[in-house]
Amino acid sequence: MIKADLKGKCALVTGGASGIGLATVTMLAEMGARVAINHLESDPAGPAKVAELTSQGLDVISAPGNVSVPGNAEAMVEAAIAHMGGLDFLINNAGTAGTADKIPPSELDKMTEEFWQLLLNTNLIGAFRCAHAAAGALKERRGAVVNITSIAGIGEQGSSIAYAASKSGLVSLTRGLARGLAPDVRVNAVAPGQTSTPWTEDWPEERKQWARDQSVLKRRSTPDDIAEAALYLCAGASMVTGHVLVVDGGMTL
Repeated sequence: MIKADLKGKCALVTGGASGIGLATVTMLAEMGARVAINHLESDPAGPAKVAELTSQGLDVISAPGNVSVPGNAEAMVEAAIAHMGGLDFLINNAGTAGTADKIPPSELDKMTEEFWQLLLNTNLIGAFRCAHAAAGALKERRGAVVNITSIAGIGEQGSSIAYAASKSGLVSLTRGLARGLAPDVRVNAVAPGQTSTPWTEDWPEERKQWARDQSVLKRRSTPDDIAEAALYLCAGASMVTGHVLVVDGGMTL
């Protein structure tokens, strides 16, 4: 486990109420950072997790808002920054597959306009909205952005054509933002393989076992595995920018 002294640092984690996002929030807060948990306004898990972590002595606040909605995303980021008094780390973790089951590439009719818009607005444009809104505050503190993409964004099939395309776009966005926000802000991405999260809990066991078999480490990633990689790219890796760190136990070897 990476250890860092993050006292005085401020972080915003989108989609921070469960899974990879919650693990990242917890890890950052346990190391002394003040962390804003972004969650949908209608999601009771957000305030519940804020209360739970606060009761443990961690410095976390609620940052309700929907990154897929223009204006709403920017307002959420600005409110979180104002509340915390600045921003050092932005972790763009909010995302959706839009489906519980894999959609084979041959089923093009399922790639509707509505499906495309949901995935692009959440997984890709949402990350840009948040980074754009946070850019000034991040530059002031020479901060860092970490985008949570997927191995689907680097050539694996993923849950659908649209999902893989949105995550591939996020890889490209990461590199574009690394150029655009340099030299003051570093921008990197983490590409998880199949990870044990609330979203994947109900998947068929054979789908989970396939991931274990594909991994040379013979296990699925945990949210902590991904959070640790994000922490490294935020708090360390001072000469790393525009990079995609694959965390998949060797699934893509």
